[in-house]
Amino acid sequence: MADSNDRDDASEQRRSKLVKAGVAVGIGSAAIVAALLYASKIKKKPRR
Repeated sequence: MADSNDRDDASEQRRSKLVKAGVAVGIGSAAIVAALLYASKIKKKPRR
């Protein structure tokens, strides 16, 4: 019985870590995209 609970706890902790990692990757990717868009806006010079 204790083994089943230990496995559930370990599985729950692993799932929690994976969710946190996924959120971190998503936020990081969005930040990179935003930085690239911002940088490409600044580099463009207005035509005369």
